[in-house]
Amino acid sequence: MKVTVVGAGAVGASCAEYIAIKDFASEVVLLDIKEGFAEGKAMDLMQTASLNGFDTKITGVTNDYSKTANSDICVITSGIPRKPGMTREELIGINAGIVKSVSSSLIAHSPNTILIVVSNPMDTMTYLAHKATGLPKHRIIGMGGALDSARFKYRLGEALNAPISDVDGMVIGGHSDTGMIPLTRLATRNSVPVSKFMSSERLEQVKEDTKVGGATLTKLLGTSAWYAPGAAVSGLVQAIACDQNKMYPCSVFLEGEYGMNDICIGVPVILGRNGIERIVEIELTDAEKTNMQESADAVRKVNDLL
Repeated sequence: MKVTVVGAGAVGASCAEYIAIKDFASEVVLLDIKEGFAEGKAMDLMQTASLNGFDTKITGVTNDYSKTANSDICVITSGIPRKPGMTREELIGINAGIVKSVSSSLIAHSPNTILIVVSNPMDTMTYLAHKATGLPKHRIIGMGGALDSARFKYRLGEALNAPISDVDGMVIGGHSDTGMIPLTRLATRNSVPVSKFMSSERLEQVKEDTKVGGATLTKLLGTSAWYAPGAAVSGLVQAIACDQNKMYPCSVFLEGEYGMNDICIGVPVILGRNGIERIVEIELTDAEKTNMQESADAVRKVNDLL
C-alpha cells in the first residue's frame, strides 16, 4: 500500500506521521515544492521509526511526481493556510490553481488512485478536483466532516465532563464556520442522547463552539491547526487502505442524494477499498433540511468563483 501526501507543511507532515505510526502502509511519499523541505521532514520522521515502532518507509521528494507513481491513495494538503481573521473562502484564488495542478499531476502518474482533498475551501476544492480530473465520484473525497466531527466530540466531552470515548456525534454540511451542521439531535453518550445530560442552552453553545472550531485555533495559533486535521486524514486513509467499511462524514459529489446535484458537501459515507462504497442518507428534520440547503447555497457561491 503506497500513499502520497502532497504538501509537507504542518498538516501534511502530521498526516504522514499518523499514517506511519499506524503501520498499515508500506510507503508514504511526502512531496513539496520547496527544495529539500519534504526530504528533511521525511528524514526526521524516519528517525522516529525505532522509537515509535513502525516499519512504514517515508520518502521525501521535491516536486518530482514520478516518485509518486502507482500510489493507491493520494492526499492533497498543499496551498496556503488560514491566517487570523481569514475565512476559508478567501483562500480560493491561490489554492484553486494549486489543487488543479497537483491533482492532474497525481492522476498522470497514478491513474487508479483515490484522492483525498484537504486544501481549503475544502468543499470547493473537492468539486474542482472532480471537474479537473474526471475521476469517478467514489474516488474523490473531501476530508472536512471527519475533522469537524472530531471537534464536535471534543466539545461534547468537554461539556459533559466525560471521556471522548463515551461520546459520539457527527457534523454534516459545508466545511465552513457558517456552513457546518453539528447534529446535536443525534449526539449520544454511550447510546443515550446527550440532551439527557445537559440543558438545551449548553448544547446550543457546544454547537456554536464546534462551528468556529477552526477559527478559534487559527486565532490562538496564528495559523491553521495541524494535529487534528492530520489525524482525520489518517483515519480516512486507513479506512480505505484496510477496507474497514467505516462511516465518516465527508465532502462528496452528490447526484440526487439529499435532493442535491452537482455539488460537493459533507454527508455520511461508508469508506472501503474502493473509496466511497456508499453514501448514507439519514432522515433530517425540517430545520436540518433548511440548514443543509443554506449550507449548500453558501458552497455554490464559492464554487461560482471558480
